[in-house]
Amino acid sequence: MRGNRMSWRQGVLIGMLAALLLFTLLPFFMTLLTSQKSNAEIYSSFWAFPRGAHGEYYSQAFRFIWRYIVNSLIVGAIATAGTVFLSSLGGYVFARLEFGGKRLLFTLVLSLMMVPGILTLVPAFLWYKELPFAGGNNWLGLGGHGLLDTWWVLIVPYIAGGQVMGIFLCRTFFEGIPKSLFEAARIDGAGEFRAYRHIALPLSLPILATLAILQFVGTYNDYIWPLVTISRPSIQTFSVGVTKFGMEGNLDYGPVMAGYVIGSIPLVVVIALGMRYYVEGLTKGGLKA
Repeated sequence: MRGNRMSWRQGVLIGMLAALLLFTLLPFFMTLLTSQKSNAEIYSSFWAFPRGAHGEYYSQAFRFIWRYIVNSLIVGAIATAGTVFLSSLGGYVFARLEFGGKRLLFTLVLSLMMVPGILTLVPAFLWYKELPFAGGNNWLGLGGHGLLDTWWVLIVPYIAGGQVMGIFLCRTFFEGIPKSLFEAARIDGAGEFRAYRHIALPLSLPILATLAILQFVGTYNDYIWPLVTISRPSIQTFSVGVTKFGMEGNLDYGPVMAGYVIGSIPLVVVIALGMRYYVEGLTKGGLKA
């Protein structure tokens, strides 16, 4: 009787998870279908399968958005690398070093998680616009508006914004590494940076992969910040570029949906390659907190 009751509960749970999975995948499935339909098909039979293939929609979308995808990949890769390095370094400091005000400083770092990003949008925009680099700093790639319209206004805020969650995850994970490993390294004459490099980093690949995926996906999908800080098409990112593709006289929904499908491929590849480490990092690092 007890076994039957457990089977019934498991069946309900599996059914609920299947329904959630269906609702999660349905929008992407409909995007795939819509990317192969003409406007007439969309208006007349939205839920039906397309009557024929329209490969030209994908070629049309790719010609317009490929540069934006490359820009997002460049910004995402640099921001992810910077975030992972600085967060792991900060997490190691909070986990393994002792200094005055450590707990207070870490509390202040965590308090930043309670501040919605939209509240700092205008102050951050004005701050990056009024930086003292404006003027004749062409060697930095800067114009007359501080860091606006440069790669720096994308890379620097993304790296800085990823530190809070990154430091929290890395500190939690590093605290789970046995202290005896670091003590043995110090006895052998290793300094703190060497212990960080040769002990902490190799043992923390799951949490670093988790942080890298979260940072890359967040950077790649961001829309508001590139929209308000970048006006040059040559350095604009995908999220804004694909919207521009749909607004510049493109009255067909098929090519626009094809652009969204093409732009999602890098995210699918990154998550597929790192899913094993992503899940392992969440279970070993995030759940400890």
